[in-house]
Amino acid sequence: MDDRATGATALKRLRQCRGLSLADTARALIAIAGRLGQPRTSLPTVAGLQRSVARWESSRPTLPDARHQLLLAHLYGRTPAGDIALGTGSDFARLIDALAHLGEGARQLGELRSMLVRTATDQGGGLLALLSPSVQRGLAAAMADPSLADDQLVAGLSTVVSDVNAQVGSVPFVRLQLLLAPALEACRQLTAGPVPQPLLPRLRSVSATAHTLAGRLAFETRDDVASRNLYTVATREAGLLPDPWRRATVHMSHALTTLYSTQGLDAARVLVDSAVRDARTGGSVVVRARAHALQAELAARAGEQRQAQAALGLAWYDMERDGGGDPSESSFTAGHLRGFEGVCELYVGDPSLAHDRFAAAAGALVAPREQVQRAITTTDQALARIRMDEPQSAAGLLHECVLAAATTGGRVPAIRLRRARQALRPWRREDWVADLDDHLMDVLGS
Repeated sequence: MDDRATGATALKRLRQCRGLSLADTARALIAIAGRLGQPRTSLPTVAGLQRSVARWESSRPTLPDARHQLLLAHLYGRTPAGDIALGTGSDFARLIDALAHLGEGARQLGELRSMLVRTATDQGGGLLALLSPSVQRGLAAAMADPSLADDQLVAGLSTVVSDVNAQVGSVPFVRLQLLLAPALEACRQLTAGPVPQPLLPRLRSVSATAHTLAGRLAFETRDDVASRNLYTVATREAGLLPDPWRRATVHMSHALTTLYSTQGLDAARVLVDSAVRDARTGGSVVVRARAHALQAELAARAGEQRQAQAALGLAWYDMERDGGGDPSESSFTAGHLRGFEGVCELYVGDPSLAHDRFAAAAGALVAPREQVQRAITTTDQALARIRMDEPQSAAGLLHECVLAAATTGGRVPAIRLRRARQALRPWRREDWVADLDDHLMDVLGS
């Protein structure tokens, strides 16, 4: 109850800082509901909603339901002047914290944030929506004179890049590019200018991460030339940092985009081998595990069973050494590694084992950030079913992947879907294949 009381107090403080009475808040939420297109017949009365607001702030508070949370998010997601503000220190951030104290789960709060991020991109917002007002002022000064950059500004830029990265799988890639572009330009200008020397390593780290993410987003939106250029900058920035695992992460991201944008495996394998060399001398065992897993996949795709199994063994060895607190803060988990095991079994092993590995991996990939990877894994699971001579069942799985690929605009899931569909050619006259083709055409246009 103490935690819930903290949430109730925070909600009340938010309202009072805006100079809103209970009735004012009710009227504002009803107006927002109308702007969002909610039917008038479903809108509460001012008196009824006023009582709800009072209950949320009472000594025995209740948690606003999902609908009212959305209305509150739109209310506090804007400054009193009407500008979208979602960053650290904003009223929106305080609202999210209050709802967490009242008992709302992290997943629902993440979805709420994604909805407001979409609003920012709908209206042409970007970097400023994800920065606190004080960091906005600091950025304006530093862009005119980089020597004025400070720790707060670099931390703010890092938060923007992390926020954009966290929306992968929830927000279409083209919108994420809009959000990231101003932060990317800020990193470019500041690293080229006379920023205070103590800030430079942290700024380079943010810049390397931003350019790596931008390279991935450019690839997903089918701009391969821009993607390669961005990865070149990311590699250079990461190479100027003391720990080589940072450059390994750039090489791995670049390798994956190269695998799907060029013919053959050679270019991707060069990048993966470089990632493994950097990871082996770096301080992150999780990055090392991921580099070995990717090395195993490329070996399997080349038909090299022994090399693939050896690299997988190293990946599991590295993963089991992770005791937490890894400096990379990577999201790579045992669930992801099971997916790599499945790929290796698919190409140089037993399709039934591959199917089981993919099923286990897909079951572990439940976070919004992991939906792109889940779609890829499920598509590979369908391919395993085809090789097990279960094509109709495979088509059923592919139907599940179509919507996920369309929601994110992901290029790799779409490529994997097309390849799996090609594997169904021997059954092209079957009605269930025609149904899949119709679904692909309706949703993806291909």
